[in-house]
Amino acid sequence: MKLIVGIGGMTNGGKTTLTNSLLRALPNCCVIHQDDFFKAGGEAGPGTEPEVQAPLFQPQDQIAVGEDGFKQWDVLESLDMEAMLDTVQAWLSSPQKFARAHGVSVQPEASDTHILLLEGFLLYSYKPLVDLYSRRYFLTVPYEECKWRRSTRNYTVPDPPGLFDGHVWPMYQKYRQEMEANGVEVVYLDGMKSREELFREVLEDIQNSLLNRSQESAPSPARPARTQGPGRGCGHRTARPAASQQDSM
Repeated sequence: MKLIVGIGGMTNGGKTTLTNSLLRALPNCCVIHQDDFFKAGGEAGPGTEPEVQAPLFQPQDQIAVGEDGFKQWDVLESLDMEAMLDTVQAWLSSPQKFARAHGVSVQPEASDTHILLLEGFLLYSYKPLVDLYSRRYFLTVPYEECKWRRSTRNYTVPDPPGLFDGHVWPMYQKYRQEMEANGVEVVYLDGMKSREELFREVLEDIQNSLLNRSQESAPSPARPARTQGPGRGCGHRTARPAASQQDSM
């Protein structure tokens, strides 16, 4: 059984914290961070957390300056989504091999269950990935809270003045509106809840999904042999009388 779970939503909504908690709690669980696929040279863009930065990036000049005057870090084109999709396909083709390559020990008691967490801010904007998810979560917090959280974080590449209002927030609104207009179904999560409450809510939901899938894949119990009544042969059904014209109207 394979389950791909998206932990998406706005910047500083609590995606990485929730993902790390789930990673420790779920069996045979691997994670792919969207921030690892920025097209940046030598360093990730503003707002990227140090623990999820990839060691290798593309030339930095691939990130264009937009009409808003800022480098376009918060647009889909700033990410190598084909490479991210290839990584997801590698997991799908052999989750056990992928797990071993990423230092995840496969638990013998749950060896038939494999879970992949995708974490990022534009998870549901790349069409080839959208249908691969078993579950899509979307974390949100109010504007003022999001702006305050971002201002208190220490990033490897600091935000230039005006980036949040001039680029980050407008792009978040744009892609969320597109996601909703395209009918992408997500489970919205309130990022103002405590870390523990969010973790328990999502963990229980994923565990229920696993339980439902295991029940769906389980073989149906054999039906008891049916005793033939007098005058009825095997497989014989009494023909129903044809419906009158009035009944069929």
